[in-house]
Amino acid sequence: MKAKKSVYIETTIPSYATAQPSFNALNMVRKTQTEIFWKIRDRFRLWISQEVIEEISKGDKEAAKRRIEFVKGIELLSEPEGIDVLAVTYQALLDIPDRAKRDCFHLVYCVLSRIDYLLSWNCTHLGPSAQDKARVYNDKHGLWTPLLVTPEILYAMEEEKP
Repeated sequence: MKAKKSVYIETTIPSYATAQPSFNALNMVRKTQTEIFWKIRDRFRLWISQEVIEEISKGDKEAAKRRIEFVKGIELLSEPEGIDVLAVTYQALLDIPDRAKRDCFHLVYCVLSRIDYLLSWNCTHLGPSAQDKARVYNDKHGLWTPLLVTPEILYAMEEEKP
C-alpha cells in the first residue's frame, strides 16, 4: 500500500472552515473549497505546528474555540532544530514583513519535516512566487521544498489521479 502524502494545515484552513457564513464571494468560495477538501482529508496524513495552535487561539473566543476543535486530532509536529535561523532567511528571501513572519515558520516546519504539501489560502506570502524562490534556495542548500497549495488545487490534483 502506498504511503499517504503529508499535508501541513496552515492557519487559514481552520479559519475558513469554521468561519461564519459570509456574503463576500471570495470568502464563500474559500470556505466551500476548504469544506470539500476536508471531505477527502483521510487520503492524507495531516500535520499542524505549535505556530498554528497559537494563531488560531487568538481573537474572538467563540471563533477560536471552533478553530481549536477543528484541528483536534491532527498530529502536532515537533519543533525542528534550526527553525529560527531558516525562518529569518526565508523572511528576507521572500520579502515577508514582520507582521507576517509566522508564515516563514509554517514554511520552515514543512521544509525541515519534509512535508509534501503546505495547505494554505495565504497566497500573498505562501503563493507561487514564494514557491519559486524557496525552491531555488532549497535546491542550492540541499533542502526539501513542499508544494504550496490551496485546498482547491490539492483537491483537483487528487481527483486527477487514475
